[in-house]
Amino acid sequence: MSKIKLATVWLGGCSGCHMSFLDLDEWLIDLAAHVDVVYSPIADIKEYPENVDVVLVEGAIANEEHLELIHTIRKRTKTIISFGDCAVTGNVTAMRNPTGNADVSLQLAYIHGADINQQIPYEPGIVPPLLDRVVPVHRIVPVDIYLPGCPPSAPRIRATIEPLLKGEMPEMVGRRMIKFG
Repeated sequence: MSKIKLATVWLGGCSGCHMSFLDLDEWLIDLAAHVDVVYSPIADIKEYPENVDVVLVEGAIANEEHLELIHTIRKRTKTIISFGDCAVTGNVTAMRNPTGNADVSLQLAYIHGADINQQIPYEPGIVPPLLDRVVPVHRIVPVDIYLPGCPPSAPRIRATIEPLLKGEMPEMVGRRMIKFG
């Protein structure tokens, strides 16, 4: 059997879901026998490849780079997993939504919240242009599997990935698999 092409992506979130993924510890060695990691912030691969079988998408869509990347991911991936509460609901990342549009958020962060050098960075490449509202992944592209948790535990991540290695869909039912927070 050929290896599954696995990707992980970190959008608007804290990287806690990736930390939980690393908490799979020794099972990562077993996993490596069944997957090729083709894209991940852990591997620092620069371009999202074609023909990805499964991707774990951590974080919400918060800026234009996220928006562009998630469309690329959907076009090039068979199974998208919304990985963690930020990807599933927007969670903490979306806490800026009630403040208003992106300009208000930038003012609050870089002008009102700064003690020194009060200026909004405008140089291209420093801060990707923010979207006016942070949204969960499924608001932009269809999602195949939702894996909530802040972050999801390593056993829950394994219980989601393991069936996919056998060509089966995981059963995302019950408190053990679908608890938020």
